[in-house]
Amino acid sequence: MTPPRYWLVMPAAGRGKRLGGTIPKQFLTVAGRPLIAWALQPFFDDPRCAGVMLAIAPDDVDWVGVRASLPRPVLETTGGAERADSVRLALQALLARGAQAADWVLVHDAARPCISNAEIKALVDAVVAHAEADSPAGDLRAGGLLAVPLADTLKRGRSRSEATVPREGLWRALTPQMFRLGGLLQALQQAESEGRKPTDEAQAMEWQGSEPLLVGGESTNIKVTTFADLRLVEGILQARSRGESS
Repeated sequence: MTPPRYWLVMPAAGRGKRLGGTIPKQFLTVAGRPLIAWALQPFFDDPRCAGVMLAIAPDDVDWVGVRASLPRPVLETTGGAERADSVRLALQALLARGAQAADWVLVHDAARPCISNAEIKALVDAVVAHAEADSPAGDLRAGGLLAVPLADTLKRGRSRSEATVPREGLWRALTPQMFRLGGLLQALQQAESEGRKPTDEAQAMEWQGSEPLLVGGESTNIKVTTFADLRLVEGILQARSRGESS
């Protein structure tokens, strides 16, 4: 059987306001490369990746330098004000370039530089197998996402603990998140028309009645939000470069 192919969509138009600074966080250099270059590399290495569509802020001067250093060309479109807007615009741009509604799309954060080849394979294999086994032919709502079960005890409160929240059945959502292009685009378009902003692609699909598959990811698949995160991912990437971890 021919291995399933997919498109990678990466929203990279954000400014990373919580991190601060003058350079958007996805372009910060960590372990010798920009975060976005690290985030893209495993997909460049994957023969199942049919192509990459990035949603970039207009006149993004930081991206120009990174683009010239990449080992493969990528497609680009102008991103929007919010993540959901950028993903929606990227999907529309893929359709305009000949992609099909039934094509698989993986959406990955530009600020998640530690995604592993093993995670990508696990997600693609699990979602495709689940879709073939459980989804009717032509169902565009099939899909799934990488996630990690919560391990810490959870507390509800502000400055004081008001209650302990059961963690059973709770997961921390990661990326990539994988859906059919047409189904995800429809979900994001409907959310936009209703004035709703999903925090990730899975939420938009859930609003359509979908129940995305949860595929176990790795705790090292960290999204950079703070300077502490930067130090942590730098250590992970340096260790991988030395061959200390996969």
